[in-house]
Amino acid sequence: MKNFEIKLTNELATLTVYIPDASEEMGHNKIKAGVLVIPGGGYFMCSDREAEPIAFSFLAKGYAAFILRYTVGRDKGYDFSMPFADANEAMKIIHDNAEEWGIDKERIAAIGFSAGGHLCAALSTMGDIRPNASILVYPCIVEEISKILAFPVPGLDDKVDGKTPPAFIVSACADNLVPIENSLAYANALNKNGIPFEIHVYEKGYHGFSLADWTVYSEDEADYCAHIQGWFNLCATWLKKRFES
Repeated sequence: MKNFEIKLTNELATLTVYIPDASEEMGHNKIKAGVLVIPGGGYFMCSDREAEPIAFSFLAKGYAAFILRYTVGRDKGYDFSMPFADANEAMKIIHDNAEEWGIDKERIAAIGFSAGGHLCAALSTMGDIRPNASILVYPCIVEEISKILAFPVPGLDDKVDGKTPPAFIVSACADNLVPIENSLAYANALNKNGIPFEIHVYEKGYHGFSLADWTVYSEDEADYCAHIQGWFNLCATWLKKRFES
């Protein structure tokens, strides 16, 4: 496997690259699909729980994976334009190097969590190079959610258009930080624009459950996490079907 880090233009922003080696034993996967992983953290930080564990899970499914650690923070006077520039730069790097890395440019998805879900949705609705599919996990979408973030962000439900890629959306009714109205607003916008989507809203689940398995949760949440953790396999099945159609 090739693994290296690329420093982006903005201060401290990086793109970590994981490219599985091609193998004659798995010739059908010589040219790989890719997934850009965008962790959450309220634009204050990039959560480790939504970075490597997610990338490694997609690697195990045969994807190349890329982790974007984008510009975050309030004290330095950063604003939304900076992480958005990071996301655009990450997509350009993946596209520009796709042939060398054995990546199919028509099969690049992006997955984002919470504020990373906002950045993923922004890339999907306003990006210079949009992903071919987006996966939004308890995403921030509506403009009013800015009150809990490091800086004001645009609402994205009104940015969906005919070029927005299909989406897989996951959230929980019990999320007391990012209400499910965010997920529902994006799903409704996709529906109005005729964009395919699949949405899973779990009854229980705390904000930031990530894979919802023992590798990421730090409290005794096994009672309901055993149910929620099924979202990843549902997502992987959905994405495989999207990229095969």
